[in-house]
Amino acid sequence: MEFRQLQYVIQIAKEKNFSRAAEKLHIAQPSLSQQLSKLEKEIGVLLFRRTTNSVELTHAGSVFVAKAQGILDNIEQLKQELDDLAHMRKGKLVVGSLPITGSHVLPLVLPVFGKLYPEIEVVLVEDSSSRLEQLTASGQTDLSLLSLPLEDPSLEWVPIIDEEICLAVPPEHPLVKTNEPVRIADLASEPFIVLKKGQGFRQIAIELCSSAGFEPRIVFESSNIETVQSLVAAGMGIAFVPKMMTRAKWSEFIPIYLPFAAPVPSRTLVIASRKGRYLSKAAEAFIETMKNTVSDFDS
Repeated sequence: MEFRQLQYVIQIAKEKNFSRAAEKLHIAQPSLSQQLSKLEKEIGVLLFRRTTNSVELTHAGSVFVAKAQGILDNIEQLKQELDDLAHMRKGKLVVGSLPITGSHVLPLVLPVFGKLYPEIEVVLVEDSSSRLEQLTASGQTDLSLLSLPLEDPSLEWVPIIDEEICLAVPPEHPLVKTNEPVRIADLASEPFIVLKKGQGFRQIAIELCSSAGFEPRIVFESSNIETVQSLVAAGMGIAFVPKMMTRAKWSEFIPIYLPFAAPVPSRTLVIASRKGRYLSKAAEAFIETMKNTVSDFDS
């Protein structure tokens, strides 16, 4: 059974005449009759009763036409939906994000994307770095906002922004009074507060210390960078903090943020996806919107 045969049967049923049906289908009448006979032989039932002046549907023919029309309608609907997706008139995009990073970046990006593509539904998934890598690698998210380095080799990424890292210290810390940029190597004896394992920024903090020649003395761990900063403000230790996550003056517990001496450490935020996976036009548009929106965030 061929797709065109469905169209032929529907047109014959509509016209009740082979000549008129053939004319509407832009084929020769003998070819139309031949195709119908071939189809009836294949399915083993007569679809039409032929008379001298017209053709009438049999009961089997009525059932066939109803089903065939449903198939054609579904195909047309599928074509329309695919066309809508191709032109981004509608669709769905699943985006993974680190909770705190997302809370700073996504409020900038989503309103812009929503105005440009109002019929694209964006579903947000918030989780740890390691879990988001797993979800993205398995295709459960289309894209994920993460920071380098990525652990999963099956992921590829597009850089979004290089963000400066600063040092959070308690208000009474001796480094505040020096009024000089901080050298990471001078922090070897300091107590550090870091994020828990599975958070991408924890690895960045560990590697910054390692590059300076020491292993950080970790006194507290938290899954939330806001808690880390509150503990710093309370005098429990120091911490590396991405610039966009530094607290405003009106926050209740405010650490002091100090700049680092050159070369200033930074982290790279990226949009990750699974290698080899087809990126929809909606996903490509979201990446471009994010790049354009946050490009001057760190300026």
